[in-house]
Amino acid sequence: MSAGPTGLFLAFEGPEGSGKSSQVARLVERLRSEGVDLVVTREPGGSPAGERIRDVLLDPLLRLDPLGELLLYSAARSQHVVERIAPALAAGALVLTDRFSAATVAYQGYGRALDLSFVHELNARVTLGHRPRLTLLLDIAPEVGLARVATRGAADRLERADLAFHRRVRTGFLSQAESDGERWRVIDADADEASVAAAVWEAVEPVLRAWQRARLA
Repeated sequence: MSAGPTGLFLAFEGPEGSGKSSQVARLVERLRSEGVDLVVTREPGGSPAGERIRDVLLDPLLRLDPLGELLLYSAARSQHVVERIAPALAAGALVLTDRFSAATVAYQGYGRALDLSFVHELNARVTLGHRPRLTLLLDIAPEVGLARVATRGAADRLERADLAFHRRVRTGFLSQAESDGERWRVIDADADEASVAAAVWEAVEPVLRAWQRARLA
């Protein structure tokens, strides 16, 4: 199993303003109501070092070279995998993360126009081969997502990037979903929150039930 010997690995991705945090919270509530052994985490972050790196990456007062930005994300992910994700999967937990390596392909590969082969190679090294069994892509037009972001107050460093950048990021996500369709589900995030949550559960439930059956076999 790609997610580890017994664990199940799920990830949420999406452009800015896609509503990931709300949908992660809804899915967590549903999974916990079913008694699922659950680890909830996020990127950048997920470890003490990763959370400090997150502060740097999102600080709107800082300017980062694209390569430096990529390396900081990769450093945070390395700590995240070693300290949090790999042990949880090995222990048989369901790991749910708000962003993972696909975000680096979209943001730094497509958005910053860094060499995609290098981005993929770096991802492969720092993830130790761990890939989400299912990635839920909450898709939304950048114009709509950024309008949502604007209502939340001060924008972080990535949210402040120009519209062309965010359009490239969306293209990066959709391209990955198209090329690896078995492991991705694209969900219209422009719908109301309840409808998005229903679509998320429709995608997750078959994967969850198959994992649960395998554990009992």
